[in-house]
Amino acid sequence: MKYSSILLALLSGILLWLGWPTYGFPLLLFGAFVPLLFAELHIRKSELRFKGWRVLGLSYLSFFIWNISTTWWLYLATGFGMWFAVLVNSLLMALVFLCYHKFAKKVSQGAAFTFLSCLWISFEYMHLQWDFSWPWLNLGNGFSEYVSWIQWYEYTGTFGGTLWIWLLNVILFYTIFKLKNYGFTVIQALKKSVLPALVILIPIGISQIILLSYFEVSKDSGTDVVIVQPNIDPYEEKYTFTNDKVTQLITNLALPEITLNTEFVIAPETVIADNIRISQVNYHPTLQSLKGNFASYPNLSYLGGISLVDVFKNPDQATNQTNLASDGVTYYNDYNSAMFFNQLGPVELYHKSKLVVGIENFPYKSILKPILGDAMIDLGGTVATKTTQEERSVFTSLNETKVASIICYESVYGEYVTGYINNGAQFLAIITNDAWWGNTQGHQQHLSLARLRAIESRRWITRSANTGISAIIDHRGKIIQSLGYGKQGAINGTIRKRDDITFYVQHGDYIARIAIFMGVFTLLFGFTRRRKKRA
Repeated sequence: MKYSSILLALLSGILLWLGWPTYGFPLLLFGAFVPLLFAELHIRKSELRFKGWRVLGLSYLSFFIWNISTTWWLYLATGFGMWFAVLVNSLLMALVFLCYHKFAKKVSQGAAFTFLSCLWISFEYMHLQWDFSWPWLNLGNGFSEYVSWIQWYEYTGTFGGTLWIWLLNVILFYTIFKLKNYGFTVIQALKKSVLPALVILIPIGISQIILLSYFEVSKDSGTDVVIVQPNIDPYEEKYTFTNDKVTQLITNLALPEITLNTEFVIAPETVIADNIRISQVNYHPTLQSLKGNFASYPNLSYLGGISLVDVFKNPDQATNQTNLASDGVTYYNDYNSAMFFNQLGPVELYHKSKLVVGIENFPYKSILKPILGDAMIDLGGTVATKTTQEERSVFTSLNETKVASIICYESVYGEYVTGYINNGAQFLAIITNDAWWGNTQGHQQHLSLARLRAIESRRWITRSANTGISAIIDHRGKIIQSLGYGKQGAINGTIRKRDDITFYVQHGDYIARIAIFMGVFTLLFGFTRRRKKRA
């Protein structure tokens, strides 16, 4: 393997890294795959042996650099989890590239690039669906800090961004290939650069037009919210704080910011961390005390995280998400939930349903647990598979404002979030605890990804994060207010209710589904054509 191919693979990995949020410049993503594509072409056209292994190794090098440089912060929560995510995700990406290499040997370069783009999008879609889900590095997420470029995500979702990136990489590859192999003058080079420039500038121009059309028009004065950021250290304090102490802290932070117009107090994920029986939520003393602390504000609704458990001994009640206690006879369902209440109605609950792999769920439990044993990762508290629910619950305040409660990792899933909008949500509340990763790119990237959900759904977002960054994000993805990482306090702000339904909310990840169909069609077409040539 020539050193030039290794250098090209290194360059692709570095460009992907330097193009990634929140520090990067996404323009680099438009050419990040080009060096790797040239390295693959060189190997494919050469007389070298073990071409497939060479392509796999080079692409693995590129994607390992990208993965480790952008998600290394997972190590602060779990070393095993970080290495598993980085090594396996890099391998899956490299296998996509290997499939492209194998297919490109049999068909035209245009058909091969079509197949590669469709296969990559299909891979990203798989990462939104299966038990080992890890869509953090889906390419369309790369524009989360440059939301003025991608206001058209309300039509395409993030897969529109993935398609945009691959289209530019293919165009740049062809442009450089022709200039390199056929020679060029300055005038010819300028002519060849027109198409890539247009493919970049036209979507950005369309985005600017959409952005200008979305100035806020509202007949009401908005909905007042108070967002609490308690700043509880998850390693040293979270599971040693009593529930009573936590609820008092929430009260102390929220009350100075509440007015008679405040409609919601929003607190972070699992802020009440000491498991409460699910059957007791309507009369548990701690929760009754929390409710009583806000009794002077009869129109106020509270939304915050809570850890719940349901204990039973009847095995017929058990599901594939049920845990067996150490005594061997007691079963329990463990919940990471959002709790909603006001002064008039009962407590309502939503149970987190997009779970963190290895921490909140055991992927393919029935298959892997007999082989691996109980391999769940311990971050403190109860180490157990969480119990989920099918429906995306929407809570309604006394003023008839409908809010979606999105818990932590769920905010990474665009199509998943559309379920709340289709159930009537007028704004989105993200409750999260990003403190496991410390003051790194982890919490910054997570906040940045929330901006994409605002654009896709055209909903305002309130974000309550245990240690930060808590924020209010408008329907254009702009951060209106925020409270920095590591600070304790509360945000007093105003959001706008919205009822419009975007094209993306209606149709979800249709680009991915089309890509899967086109990928299969291209694959069949390529092999059918090859058979005809042989005949």
